[in-house]
Amino acid sequence: MARKRPKDPGVLHGHHVVSGPELRAAMEAAADADETARVRRRVLHGVVLVLLTGLIAAGIIVALAIINGRLRIPAAEPAPTPVSSCPASMFDYTPSEKINLNVYNSTSRPGLARTVADELLARKFVVGNVSNINAGYRGVAAVVSGPAGQAAAFTVQRNVQGSDYFQDGRTDASVDLILAQDYKVLVPPDLVDQTPGKLSCPRESRRTADTEKLPVTPAAASAS
Repeated sequence: MARKRPKDPGVLHGHHVVSGPELRAAMEAAADADETARVRRRVLHGVVLVLLTGLIAAGIIVALAIINGRLRIPAAEPAPTPVSSCPASMFDYTPSEKINLNVYNSTSRPGLARTVADELLARKFVVGNVSNINAGYRGVAAVVSGPAGQAAAFTVQRNVQGSDYFQDGRTDASVDLILAQDYKVLVPPDLVDQTPGKLSCPRESRRTADTEKLPVTPAAASAS
């Protein structure tokens, strides 16, 4: 008759029985892990406390320096007020027969300068040069004169709604009308406002500033 094997005290019903030494070892390992976590938390708290203390100390030093006048914080400067290049004077409506006017076409529409010049002649403007030119201005039309021609330029603007005034260095009272891409038609004669007013510079209120002082230096080509 075969002898029975002695039972393994470390196994019960197929499961390992934890011995006292193993249990103590597991508990010691858990205690070591808890202690490591506590040490890390203490170190982190210490670092945060040092940083906060440093920030508070720095704030106190800066505040004392400002109070004592040793440190000055520059005040925000207001944005410079844009200076208008548009004359502010009031002008009376000048009779058209007293205005010497040149008409220039800076668009791609052939014959535009001639057409508009004929319309202005019918309004008794004294029309001189009628030509095609290349202009840097973008808008309805540019009205250009010297200081002596500002009253005449005011009258021309009242006939060309949306036009933009520019002053150049000429000494006579002549006026240049430079037709640009947005030009459509003249103001109907019976709707022209002839009350006193100011010259108009709509480019100054555009979102993108027009950096050119003058729209063009007229270099007349063939009449058109």
